[in-house]
Amino acid sequence: MRSSIQDRTVRRRSLRVAAAALTAAAALSLTACSGSDTAGAKSAGPADTGRTAAESTIGAGSPAEAQGGNSPEDPGAKPNAAGNAKAGVAGKQSGSAHTGAAKAASPVRTQTLADGSKAEIYRIGAQRYRAKIVSRGSVLATLETTGQDADAGLDANDMFVVLTMGGEVHSWMGGGRQGPGTFKLAGGWTAKVTKVGELRYRAQIIGNEGSVDATLETNGHDAGVDANGVYIVLSNGGIISAHE
Repeated sequence: MRSSIQDRTVRRRSLRVAAAALTAAAALSLTACSGSDTAGAKSAGPADTGRTAAESTIGAGSPAEAQGGNSPEDPGAKPNAAGNAKAGVAGKQSGSAHTGAAKAASPVRTQTLADGSKAEIYRIGAQRYRAKIVSRGSVLATLETTGQDADAGLDANDMFVVLTMGGEVHSWMGGGRQGPGTFKLAGGWTAKVTKVGELRYRAQIIGNEGSVDATLETNGHDAGVDANGVYIVLSNGGIISAHE
C-alpha cells in the first residue's frame, strides 16, 4: 500500500516537472517570438520611415519639377529634365517672337513727303505695306495696302499720298477737284466721280479709248491707285487729284 502511494507521489512529481518544463518552454517561445517581433518592428521602423521620407520628398518635389525647377524646401532635388527642355524651347520660341517683332517694328525705309513730313514704310506681308505719316514725332495718318491688287491713297490736308503694293510712296500738293463730276487728269486719264453714299464716292478711271481701266471707291477712308505711273487719289469727301 505504501509503495503504491510512493509511486503516485513520484508520478505527480514527474508530471509537475514535465508541466513546469512545458511552461518554461512556452515562456521561452513567447519571449523569442516577442523578441523577434520587436526586432522586426525595430528593423522595419527605419525602412518604413525612409520610405515615407522618400514619398514625402517625391510629393514635395513634384510641383517644383513640373515647373522645371527645384523645390525651395529641398535644394538638392533633381531638376525635371522634361520641364527644363520645355522651358528651353519656350525660351527659344519667345526669343524668336521677340526677334520677329523687332524686325517688323523697323521700317524698310523713311521718305520725306511733299509737305516736309516723313513716311515710315513697313513691309507687313506679300504685296502688303504700311506707311506711317510722321511729323515732329507724332503719327498723323497711316496708309496700308491690302495685298488684293489695291494700292492705298490719302488726302492729308491737300497733300495727296499714294502707297503702292510694291511699297513705293508718291506725294504731291494740291490739284484736287471736287466731285461729283467728270475731270481730265494728268497722263491723259479721265475720272468720272459719282457719289454712292455718305462719305462714299466712286471714281471710274477712263483711258483714251473710253474703257474703264480702274475704279476707285471710298468706304469711310480715302483710296489711291498707280495708273501706269500716274498717281491718283480719291478722298472720302469726293475730291480727286492726280500727279505724274
